[in-house]
Amino acid sequence: MKRIPALCLGVVLLVGCGGVLGAEEAPSAADILLWRKAAEQGDADAQWVLGLCYYNGEGVPKDDTEAVKWWRKAAEQGDADAQNILGTCYRDGEGVPKDATEAVKWWRKAAEQGDAAAQRSLGLCYDNGDGVAKDDVIAYMWYNLGAASGNEKEKRNREILEKRMTRDQIAEAQRLSRDWKRRGE
Repeated sequence: MKRIPALCLGVVLLVGCGGVLGAEEAPSAADILLWRKAAEQGDADAQWVLGLCYYNGEGVPKDDTEAVKWWRKAAEQGDADAQNILGTCYRDGEGVPKDATEAVKWWRKAAEQGDAAAQRSLGLCYDNGDGVAKDDVIAYMWYNLGAASGNEKEKRNREILEKRMTRDQIAEAQRLSRDWKRRGE
């Protein structure tokens, strides 16, 4: 679950944000005002929550473009969750034009912070040649990194990919995975 700014924590605990944070009630206008104020002051967590509210139409009219605006602000501050969802928006054309290259850019930023979902997305991009040149070795590396966090989908994707790779390619991908992990330590 996302960290919530101290300013908003009491509000979240009292009313939640509908589907955004798992409560049953949609946020009130006062809740949105508090989140907006914090978001406008640069609070990445508030920007993330406000983006979710716009995306889900909870407490505000549903507006994918406005959701992307707030997620981009959080993503530019290094928020991996926002970077990952921004990649997904570019892949799907939600709130922005479809752009596989831009999706890869944002997923890479999140993946480099260890976001397993972004690592899986990058693996799929390299596996299929979406937004990047098809590269089985790099796809395997990203799947392998995601699998290391226990993700079964990554393990399955990696196993499928292994069947069309040479032993040398697999060894190179494993070396790249080890090097990437060491870099992050």
